[in-house]
Amino acid sequence: MSQTPIRTTVIGSYPFPGWLEFVSQNLDKFGAADIEEAIEDAVIAAIHDQTSAGLDVITDGEQTRLDFNLSFYGFISGIQNNASTTRKFGPSAHDQRGKNDIIGNLSAPNGLGTVKEFERLKKLAPKGPILKASIPGPYTLSGRLLPNETYKDRYEITEALLPIISSELEALVVAGCTEITVDEPSMSCYAYKADTKRFVDIFNRTIRSVQGKCNLSTHLCFGNYKGRPVGYRSIRPMLPDFLEMNVDEIHIEMANREFSEIELLAPFAEKMKVAVGVIDVKNYYIESVDDVVERINRCLKYVPAEKLSVAPDCGLSQTARWASRQKLINMVTGAKKVRESL
Repeated sequence: MSQTPIRTTVIGSYPFPGWLEFVSQNLDKFGAADIEEAIEDAVIAAIHDQTSAGLDVITDGEQTRLDFNLSFYGFISGIQNNASTTRKFGPSAHDQRGKNDIIGNLSAPNGLGTVKEFERLKKLAPKGPILKASIPGPYTLSGRLLPNETYKDRYEITEALLPIISSELEALVVAGCTEITVDEPSMSCYAYKADTKRFVDIFNRTIRSVQGKCNLSTHLCFGNYKGRPVGYRSIRPMLPDFLEMNVDEIHIEMANREFSEIELLAPFAEKMKVAVGVIDVKNYYIESVDDVVERINRCLKYVPAEKLSVAPDCGLSQTARWASRQKLINMVTGAKKVRESL
């Protein structure tokens, strides 16, 4: 699929408006209609900030998700939250995110909610930008589920989730979604010590039924929990196996790593389009337009303009809205400046 040179996009999430956090913590005080109104208002706010920045691709900001991953467990039958495994105090880290016991067969009889999110986005978004949906892949989604007698390890849990994700992707395509990202940060975080060929096989089987039916991408980062990564932050272990992922575009975190291994973008660009993280979502330094221009020009040494997209490193959900807004404005301004100079 052809695309705008140096396309501007986002990963998925956007910060909640402050009032939505209050609503989410006090749901018992609101009726169903109040909650739906609050969700729509939050999505409108996310759309406004993205379209005002001038992005080529926008999302709903994942305003219905309390977490890009954990929220999906509310749609899955056969699990029960296990609060006893979660550390309550001390420095923030991933082990403070919830885990779940598996108490039955894993299924999602009513889907995972992404189609409803996309339909809402279609209703509220203006004409012009491309509308994108994102969903965690089965390996990443398996990460907060505890093995049991039926599902003996993470890979068996992944295999049980795989058809659920595939069905959701198919439903999104039927709903008219032309841009989908399958988030698999767990694969990039653990590529240094795992069977990367097995990762690729899992991924390709997950997306097989929608391959060629939408602009399909994957997001490979090194984790972001309250501004902290969790994985071994290197692209090198992903190569060469991840080049066999059947995607149109791959999103790679760069800004937070000071563009380390930028030369490794080249082999990816030979096989697919590349969306490079030029905005650091874990840093409250606001990248200037000149910063963005310089970073894009560095990327162009390894990725042709017609294959290059630029984006924040990760979703923006854990970056304050005032900073997220200005970072996106400067990113888009810088991209347009380089695009016009080509």
